Formats: sequence, structure tokens, C-alpha cells
Amino acid sequence: MSQRPGFPAKLPAAGATRTTRSPVVGLAKPSLAAHGLQPARALAAPAVAATAVDSGPLRARMVSKLAAQGLQDPMVLQAMGTVERHRFVETALAVQAYEDTSLPIGLGQTISKPNVVARMIELMREGVSGKLGRILEIGTGCGYQAAVLSHVSREVYSIERLRGLHEKARENLRPFRLSNVHLLFGDGMVGYAQGAPYAAIIAAAGGDAIPQAWIDQLAVGGRLVAPTVNASGRQNLVVVDKTATGVLRSELEAVHFVPLKSGIA
Repeated sequence: MSQRPGFPAKLPAAGATRTTRSPVVGLAKPSLAAHGLQPARALAAPAVAATAVDSGPLRARMVSKLAAQGLQDPMVLQAMGTVERHRFVETALAVQAYEDTSLPIGLGQTISKPNVVARMIELMREGVSGKLGRILEIGTGCGYQAAVLSHVSREVYSIERLRGLHEKARENLRPFRLSNVHLLFGDGMVGYAQGAPYAAIIAAAGGDAIPQAWIDQLAVGGRLVAPTVNASGRQNLVVVDKTATGVLRSELEAVHFVPLKSGIA
């Protein structure tokens, strides 16, 4: 595989406003309306109370299980062992946070299994030794995967179409002070052209086809990983590599993600 794009990929052309960062999580502000995106109001106080979970041993055990299941990328395993997953779920579910299971996060959405998160990020990073450049995440959810991505890439743009989850992700991520994460409220199906080209794109929802906007915003040499519904009506993980002459598509194992939808709510 050819060398994947590094950092930084070129930001908006001259005359466009640069992104700004909040004190905790970078919130991209330039010309959002033109891309169907809206910045959320700033949260007044850094308030996510730590639960009583002693997660160090639990995270170590989770990572050991991931390695036993075949995950091999050291950077991905380290990131999975660093991010405290219990901080992204309701307190009542904290004791289940490090089991290999999906958990509800509200509004009919779930946080993906650790194995699925690690698998998709490892696929996205395949053939890359250091950190990836700029990444686009479709579907912020509770913010957990964005936090993991922040450890394996230079910059993360993450889009969420449900305002309630967008606000929840901001609150969850605030204490981590991840200056390389930018949260956007908007329609993920149109991507975020102002941050393109992206070294990689990862989606947490599956539709009948991969939107052309994502392909267009992927850098040459970049990789896209997303669930997609196949001809039999089942979801499978799909990997798309963009080359100078076109795209190469590979269909992998069956998965189960929430449906990909357009618009905001």
C-alpha cells in the first residue's frame, strides 16, 4: 500500500477562517452553515463527575482480551487502554463498561463494543506506523471513539446529527482537554468538506451505500472504514482505499450498527 497521508492535510483555502478551539474540545466554527453544520452553545462549566470505578485493572484486562481476539496494532491497544470507557456511559452501567458489549447512550443509540471500535480503528490504520493525519468521524455518539481516535491521529473532526448526543459528547470529553478533537453538529452524510482531504474516514452508522461526499473528501492514499448494507440486506464492514486511479473496495465481516440517516434532529 502506498504511503498514507500525513499531517497536516491542507486546511481551507486563503480567505477562509481558521478553526478555533474551546478550552477543552476544539469546536470548528468557520462557515458551518454553508456545510449544514451548527456550533453548539458553549458549556458553562467543566462538569463530569468521576465515578468510583477503579478502571486501571479493568482496562488492562479489556486490552488483554482484545489482543487475544487478534487485535495487533500497538498504538490502538494503547489508546484503548488509556481512554476510560466508563466515563462515557451512565453511572449505573459503569460496571459493564469494560465488557465486550455495546451499551445504550440514549436517543436510541449505543456505544459500540470495544472489539468493534478497536477493529475498525486498526483497519483504518493498516499499513501506517505512526499517527494518522486528519480523520473524519461520522457519528460522534457519546464521544468515546473520538477520544480513542485522538490518541492515534493528529486531528479528529467528528460529526453528530443528534443535538442531544452532540451535547453529551461535549460534556463527556470536556474533562479530557483534547485539543485535537473538533466536535460538529450537522449531517454526517455530507461530511465536512472544509476539513478535507482526510487521511481516513470512519463511520458509526451504516447505509445502503457509502455517500459520494465521503469518497470525495478522502485523500488519495487514504482509507475509509464503514458499515454498509449489502445486497442480502445484512450489514458488513467495508474498507475503501482511494488511489490515484480510483477506489478499491473490500467487504469484510458482518456487523450491526444503527442506520445511517441524513439531516439533523
